[in-house]
Amino acid sequence: MAEADGKSTLLNGGSEDKDTGEDQHKEEDASGSKEGQTQSSQDAPKETKEASGDKPMPDVEGETGANREGEDEEDTDSMDGSGLYSLTEDGERESEGGRRERVKEKDGGKRAARKRNRPGGGGTTNHSSSSDEDDDDEEDEEQKDEEDDDEAMEAWLGAELRDLRGPIWRAVPSLRSREIGRESHQFVRRVCGARGLVQRLELQGRLERHTGCVNTLHFNPSGTRLASGSDDLRVVIWDWAVRRAELEFDSGHKSNVFQAKFLPHSGDSTLAMCARDGQIRVAELSATQRCKNTKRVAQHKGAAHKLALEPDSPCSFLSAGEDAVVFGIDLRLDRPANKLVVVKEGDKKVGLYTIFVNPAKTHHFAVGGRDQYVRIYDQRKINENDNNGVLKKFCPSHLVSSESKTNITCLVYSHDGTELLASYNDEDIYLFDSNHSDGADYRRRYKGHRNNATVKGVNFYGPSSEFVVSGSDCGHIYLWDKYSARIVQFMEGDRGGVVNCLEPHPHLPGMATSGLDHDIKLWAPTAEVPTGLKGLKEVMKKNKRERDEDSMRHGDQYDTQLLWFLMRHMRNRRPPRARREGADPDTDESWSSPDSSDEEEGGPDHVQCMSS
Repeated sequence: MAEADGKSTLLNGGSEDKDTGEDQHKEEDASGSKEGQTQSSQDAPKETKEASGDKPMPDVEGETGANREGEDEEDTDSMDGSGLYSLTEDGERESEGGRRERVKEKDGGKRAARKRNRPGGGGTTNHSSSSDEDDDDEEDEEQKDEEDDDEAMEAWLGAELRDLRGPIWRAVPSLRSREIGRESHQFVRRVCGARGLVQRLELQGRLERHTGCVNTLHFNPSGTRLASGSDDLRVVIWDWAVRRAELEFDSGHKSNVFQAKFLPHSGDSTLAMCARDGQIRVAELSATQRCKNTKRVAQHKGAAHKLALEPDSPCSFLSAGEDAVVFGIDLRLDRPANKLVVVKEGDKKVGLYTIFVNPAKTHHFAVGGRDQYVRIYDQRKINENDNNGVLKKFCPSHLVSSESKTNITCLVYSHDGTELLASYNDEDIYLFDSNHSDGADYRRRYKGHRNNATVKGVNFYGPSSEFVVSGSDCGHIYLWDKYSARIVQFMEGDRGGVVNCLEPHPHLPGMATSGLDHDIKLWAPTAEVPTGLKGLKEVMKKNKRERDEDSMRHGDQYDTQLLWFLMRHMRNRRPPRARREGADPDTDESWSSPDSSDEEEGGPDHVQCMSS
């Protein structure tokens, strides 16, 4: 476990064990050479003691090598827990004294540099002892503030973490079993859910074709094709394995394409799409790699962010919009769209950002949007006069009476429909048991990322939903172990600063991601060593600080947005006759939405690119 403890200290801004050992050996050699020299004054021994104040560890490399050999023999998917996320690990406490000594040396070097850079500094006689004392006080205050920040971060993160469970997959025994035909059908499934491979995910390549933010990604059921949609209003079908665009076509939408999905059991010939213009469209694709046509099948009075596929149906799916309406769409009917429910809290409509069908109970679907509640409906018995048709609602207990304006930007069911994952803006990600009764609290909470700038997605990763994956405003991708809520992977995603979409491959260990950048990134577990989570602590501290600052400014922001809305409403008011002039209600071009969301045109803090 020496190596695992060493790697976990990377979260505190340290470097890898190898580099630390080399620095210690260099200090030891330097101190040894000084002791071997002729002492010309009494100050020389003092300097030698100060230089070698951090005790050398001559057996570090030997111990590390021994541990690596032990790891190879044990051969677990977790590599003895390397990359394990915690800010209060045993390894850190054991080496706390040595780490503090190194911090002091670094602080001393910084102090000396500032003295040299100060006018009259650099050891001249003009430098007074009072300025030295002031520098010492400033350094002490900075160090105390840093320690306080670390303690606050540890308290915030550690409250709901659990210990990582042991590995569920071992490479060598699994390979041997597959070679002799034992449980070979389970091999890929277990590999995809192995923590050791998740910790080895790294960037494989980019798919470049779009000229705007990529808002949606979706693999076909076999995993051979990838569909993407963008702000450029185009949809691209990729042969992702060879990184080639097989088909590109105009979606027919008038604004940002938010989602494009292959309908199951359709032979990849039918693609459902939704967009910011509120239209739900269907594209018919031919076997000769061309788009026959796209047609509108439903119209929301506001942006439509998400579609929900029924797992076994090639012609039925659901849509949700900011007009609070859920449509059931059946392509076999002359009028495909059927209004299932208008989502309300009391008498107030709740605009929707996300919808998902339970894969085990396909008549159940969950929605989330502009309030803090996850709502579950049963298509067979929606009675809006009885609890607004809601079967049950979930919400984190501390958000039920919260005055903060909390929204649900994305929710998804697990592979077997027993769990429901919801991502909240300016908050965390929460896991609910979908079988619990109405009003039940969450089971797990996943912290560290930042969800503010866009309508951000979240997803399960692994064939049995072993992990939780999300993007972040900081441009990174986070993967948590679902059971322990610990971060096991942390990768730099989009340079544009926000990662929105995360699409795991249906059968292989890997995934595709996209965000504000105009490309699509492909990830696979090909790294030689597991992640060290380098830089995670600093990024998480920054994310939390920004979230706390935004929370403090919430009241002022609300007043600003209200004033902006009123001014925009009065500026854009036109006579009804002028609006209707020349309009044809049956054409795509004629549609207008007087009831559409005020956010459709963007607000003071609006980001145009919004995820699927």
